[in-house]
Amino acid sequence: MIKTTRYLLVLFYCLLAGIPLYAQKTDSVPKKSASDSIKIDFVTKMQRFAKASAKKSSDEFMADKATLAQNRIFEEIKKTMQKARIYLKSGVDTVGTKVQLAEIEKELVIAGDGVLTKKGTAQTFRNLTATSKIIAELYNKMEARKTKLDFHQQELNTFRYRFDSLLSVPALFKFPADSATLSKYLQQIIVVAREIDPVDSSLKQASKNVQTLLNKVNTEAFKLQNGLEEIELYQKDMAENTLNREFDNIWGAVGYYRPFGEILAQAKAKGLLTLLFYVQNNSGKLIILLLLILTSFAYLQSLKNIYVEKKLLENDFEGQLVLKHPLLSAILIVLNLFQFIFFSPPFILSVIFWTIDCICLSILFKNFITRYWINVWLIMVALFIIAAFDNLLLQATRTERWIMLVISILGSVTGVIVIWKGRINELREKWILISIGFMAVLELLATLANMFGRYNLSKTLLISGYLNVVIAILFLWTVRLINEGLFLAFNVYTRQDKKLFYLNFEKVGKKAPPFFYVLLVIGWLILFGRNYAGFEFVSKPLREFFSRERTLGDYTFSINNLMLFITIMAVSVVISKIVSYFASDNHLGVDKDGKDGTRGIGSWLLLVRISILSIGLFLAIAAAGIPMDRITIVLGALGVGIGFGLQTLVNNLVSGLIIAFEKPVNVGDVVDVDGQGGTMKSIGFRSSVIATWEGADVVMPNGDLLNSHLINWSLGGNRKRISIVIGIAYDSNLEKAKQLLNEILNADDRISKSQGPVVQYEQFNNSSIDVRIYFWAKNMKDSFATRSDLIIAITSAFRVNGITIPFPQQDVYLHHPDKDKGEIN
Repeated sequence: MIKTTRYLLVLFYCLLAGIPLYAQKTDSVPKKSASDSIKIDFVTKMQRFAKASAKKSSDEFMADKATLAQNRIFEEIKKTMQKARIYLKSGVDTVGTKVQLAEIEKELVIAGDGVLTKKGTAQTFRNLTATSKIIAELYNKMEARKTKLDFHQQELNTFRYRFDSLLSVPALFKFPADSATLSKYLQQIIVVAREIDPVDSSLKQASKNVQTLLNKVNTEAFKLQNGLEEIELYQKDMAENTLNREFDNIWGAVGYYRPFGEILAQAKAKGLLTLLFYVQNNSGKLIILLLLILTSFAYLQSLKNIYVEKKLLENDFEGQLVLKHPLLSAILIVLNLFQFIFFSPPFILSVIFWTIDCICLSILFKNFITRYWINVWLIMVALFIIAAFDNLLLQATRTERWIMLVISILGSVTGVIVIWKGRINELREKWILISIGFMAVLELLATLANMFGRYNLSKTLLISGYLNVVIAILFLWTVRLINEGLFLAFNVYTRQDKKLFYLNFEKVGKKAPPFFYVLLVIGWLILFGRNYAGFEFVSKPLREFFSRERTLGDYTFSINNLMLFITIMAVSVVISKIVSYFASDNHLGVDKDGKDGTRGIGSWLLLVRISILSIGLFLAIAAAGIPMDRITIVLGALGVGIGFGLQTLVNNLVSGLIIAFEKPVNVGDVVDVDGQGGTMKSIGFRSSVIATWEGADVVMPNGDLLNSHLINWSLGGNRKRISIVIGIAYDSNLEKAKQLLNEILNADDRISKSQGPVVQYEQFNNSSIDVRIYFWAKNMKDSFATRSDLIIAITSAFRVNGITIPFPQQDVYLHHPDKDKGEIN
């Protein structure tokens, strides 16, 4: 464009310069006609020149534009090639996918054994349940792998589509007119094509490999889904026909035979597989369970240490069984209470939990209950463990049916003998007899059902009978241990704020709150009901109701998420209150320096509580899945509310944070606020409590506390300077008086010697010479008593040494002039 413009200007100048010469050569022509010819020829030439220049300028502009577009496209192609190469290197793990597919196929064979293959005469409830859990886990793995492969395939197609779209841009096909430039451009296209070709081939091959894997994954997922649907039909049929016969009578002919060793191997393989999958999916919950056990153990151990120090621990642990073995008590309590955080656990995991609980309780029972009831408990535990291991067998055999018959008969006989003998007076928990009687009935029904071919019903009744009595005993003693823990804690932690837990402390320890027994019954029903085929179909709609997503405006939520949010926040509040309650209690006594042992802890309580609540809030928001933009809206609404009417509340809350971080005052400090003296009892979020010298508690908002002229005597080391003014008679020996005062002050141990006392004569008063004594009391709590004792000692010493402390007096002289004159006359 610039060259064309210059050329146009030069040409236009030359044309203008040639006009006079042309006019001189044509003088012979008539003037009028010559002028017209020159004008016509000039206009024509200028028009032709303008058209040619415009066309050339347009062509150059379009060529420059095409060049810019081509360079930009080549740059985009290079960037896309670089990204494609990087993605191909870090793409999906096809080898890992193939290995996982092989593992899933192998595990599907294990899971389908006895249900999808080698079905036998009839299906069993335990086999269907275990197989369903394994196949559901395998299906979830397949779906996760399918999602990754779909995403990878989409990315590969995106790169290929990007190449196709870049290579089909029309600007690439606008070739330069100049042959040299065209040759260079064609060479550039050839180079780009050679670079794209291997990348495009790799993308095609990767896409083909991924598609092959996707086909295999889809096929495997289809097989897994069909298996789940088939199992669901079996389970539904079993739930509807619970009382129907599955096999012949126990003494009848065998319809299908499979070696007992194969049955054991199958049960072992499926049990370990379900346990492995469940532990992998719930490792976080298991870690939380372990942390809860350690926390409970630390608390119970500290409680036991307090009882040992105060010599309150009984030799037989009567009413103190929870302190006998704190670790075992913590394991028993936590496993029994928090096993319900595991939704639909495999039976083998529940058996592990219950076995650990039984071992812990057996050790706690040693030398605590009578020998007879220990033997009864151990027999029940042994029968339960045998029945539990039998319940882990998944496919029915005639051998197992005979074993079940023996176990159920033993249970019935044992239950009848225990009830017949009685010995109720030795029982510490009378409800145990009810569960033992119920066990005897269930085992009798299991015996009859087994004999007459109702295998699934018999097996369910068999494990339910023993599980009923073991779980009942475990839960009853768990309630008892919790009750003892509360009672023992409230005996040594003396600051019993009834608003803290809403418990009647006078009744704790005598009888457990009914609420505990309500929870016990609910937990017992859940654990008992899991053994029945119909339980899944009863609980499934309830689970779906709580887990179903609901929409409110733009926000999607479920009842489970809301309950989780409320639960986490409630637990955070309770934990913060427990920490505040126990940490600030005066059972800690005094330290080696004679100072309050709670003061150092109490000063940090507000920060600890804020931290606990903040962590709880963030965990609750994360667990409930509440989007952060909604939190922003809520904070904005709170900002409006603060602007209109919550200034005072926010001021007090912020002041509480300032007190927590700056610590102008701590719990246990001796303070004076606007003439109101006392000790800081607590520092809360909104307000603080000052225990006055008169015995009343003053609740002061944190904002007022910061804005007042706060005097903190404890910041100076709990010292206080005291002064005493004494008047000495004019005729007294001042040096002797000063010596006596110094001796008295130095003899008192409550007076600081680092900043020694000072005795100064101040002024001549009307009746005496005033002397002022200054001294520092080591502890301000002793200041008034020290001052009183010094006054007594000084008075006594002055009296012995003849130093008078005069009292104010005035002499009056009477003068009578008239009377005096009369006497002279």
